[in-house]
Amino acid sequence: MTEPVIPPVCTVVAAKLSSVADGPYRSLAAADESKLDTGRIQSAIDACPKGKSVALRSNGKADAFVSGPLTLRAGVTLLVDKGATLFGSLDFSQYAVKPGSCGAVEPKGKGCKPLIAIDRAAGAGIMGDGVIDGRGGVTIPGKTVSAWDLAAGGKGGQILPRLVVANHADDFTLYRITLKNSPNFHVVYSGGDGFTVWGVKVETPQRFTHEARPLAHNTDGIDPGNGARNITVTHSSIRTGDDNIAIKGDGGGLTNMTVSHNHFYYGHGMSIGSGTQGGVSHVLVTDLTLDGTDNGLRIKSAGNRGGLVHDITYENVCIRNSPHPIQLTGSYGSDGASRGDFPPVYKDITFKNVAVSGGGEFMFSGYDEAHRAEATLDGVFVTDAAKYTYKFTHADVIYGKGGSNLTLPAGTDATVKGAPSNGTPTSCAGRFVPWPE
Repeated sequence: MTEPVIPPVCTVVAAKLSSVADGPYRSLAAADESKLDTGRIQSAIDACPKGKSVALRSNGKADAFVSGPLTLRAGVTLLVDKGATLFGSLDFSQYAVKPGSCGAVEPKGKGCKPLIAIDRAAGAGIMGDGVIDGRGGVTIPGKTVSAWDLAAGGKGGQILPRLVVANHADDFTLYRITLKNSPNFHVVYSGGDGFTVWGVKVETPQRFTHEARPLAHNTDGIDPGNGARNITVTHSSIRTGDDNIAIKGDGGGLTNMTVSHNHFYYGHGMSIGSGTQGGVSHVLVTDLTLDGTDNGLRIKSAGNRGGLVHDITYENVCIRNSPHPIQLTGSYGSDGASRGDFPPVYKDITFKNVAVSGGGEFMFSGYDEAHRAEATLDGVFVTDAAKYTYKFTHADVIYGKGGSNLTLPAGTDATVKGAPSNGTPTSCAGRFVPWPE
């Protein structure tokens, strides 16, 4: 991959609103909430020729836009310039697929349009050094709760807008943009061929489930899958209230993805699953730091939504202060089992040059005797004297030539080829860096 290039500008849309402080967030004055920029931004996008960009630009003290759903066109880039912020509207009726369908707490259903949709439009992009902010933590006008409060209170689910959704959008690019505070997932990429994420920041506040307002529920960073292929996520920083990246393997699966030169902070880690029915294959995760994520490198699925996950390589990874630094589980779910007719199988999963510190539980756990988790440990080392525990069931672990000091216990229906050994862990010196403000 080569670094993307921002296309020439066809139209500049100047800001008319000014952002204000709202507690820990940036937002808008109440009087400005109804002054939507949706129409003039969408008109500029519709009139822009392929290969050009529509620039959202600050104008003196005016630095903000507020919009309902927008649709990108083939070959057109939305450029948010440095100093400008595109806020998602807090009026959920703007996103509703039908009256009253968005902003609800329901067991299931797709009732919201995203803030930005790219549907079967090739060559589109979202770029720039500005910000797109979904304001998930800001109190909804006329209510006493935020979108995240609604999500935290929903027992079966929540119907809230996502920030960016690309469907069968080949050669879609996110470049240098900051995406933050989505009410739900930040980026979903489904069914397309060619998706590049380069130099992007995705962030929400950290989620603490034990608090009265845990915040940032279901705010995954980047979720590719459902028939997607040929994907690169590189030189990016992600901290969210849920999965930093979650590869979705249902609805056609995913193949050919590289995750390189990234930094993850808090969140649920580098995940595959939980849906893997369509299969996930040929994934390389390289030069990644995970600093305080709830999980580190994780493959999760269950008997009611599993499939084959194979040819996955994690290399040159540094993990610290993660309660679950490596987790392969075939029985993921709130009930701890989730039995069903679609059991997962994990094959040819390689961990190469992975250094772990801060303690935690390693899990190598397949679904059952016939549907196993197979992993190779090649240069995988814990580098401190912190406490580590292991769960080892329905799994087969191979110690590679690079060695590993992980000492697996005798497990239920579990096999080991080779033995723990000493070696030189990959160096993590200087690799854990502060969040790029």
